Amino acid sequence: MPKRGKKYTASAALIDRDTKYGLDEGVELVKRSSKAKFDESVDCAFNLNVNPRHAEEMVRGSVVLPHGRGKTTRVLVFAKGEKETEAKEAGADYVGGDDLVAQIQDGWFDFDVAVATPDMMGVVGRIGRLLGPRGLMPNPKSGTVTFEVEKIIKELKAGRLDFRVDKAGIIHIPVGRSSFEANQLADNIKAVAETLARLKPASAKSPYFRTIGVSSTMGPGVKLDTTFATDYL
Repeated sequence: MPKRGKKYTASAALIDRDTKYGLDEGVELVKRSSKAKFDESVDCAFNLNVNPRHAEEMVRGSVVLPHGRGKTTRVLVFAKGEKETEAKEAGADYVGGDDLVAQIQDGWFDFDVAVATPDMMGVVGRIGRLLGPRGLMPNPKSGTVTFEVEKIIKELKAGRLDFRVDKAGIIHIPVGRSSFEANQLADNIKAVAETLARLKPASAKSPYFRTIGVSSTMGPGVKLDTTFATDYL
């Protein structure tokens, strides 16, 4: 077992590893146990009772956090003509076509999400092998290939997050920062739980929410009572 520092040990002493805390108490503990000198990310892990190897049990989607994620999302948009103007007016950080492709081919990736209008996918396809492995390829399933440019940009800037269950049936998702108020973190976690409940596959076994944990970047994990999530089912 790796040796832990004094700050982590002190934080861990606040938490009973065998206890499943209520949502409000759990996020309060995460805030109290966050002792790093920087504003730590607070992340939530939802362990779902699904088998992602079966296509019908692949849980994926997006959620707009009511209080955002505490981080500015840099949005790049591949568009032309009126849609290029619309993207700029909607607040996109970078808008273009061949010029952006050239920059990316040269190794530039200073953006968090890429959006493209359908008529630009031929251009974007030239850098698919660069964007794909980084999770940056625009995708119709996530709504990032669309002519509704203004709508998607505003959602992304408001804190929309895309998620997908991993091979172990777990969804890891950031829900804010340690500087957030406890009620803001709780609201964001509830929004994710409600979305996951709505996406529950018909073939998923019970209990759908196996376990839920929350932690800050450098802090210990806190187990949550899943009742608040199952109430959405």
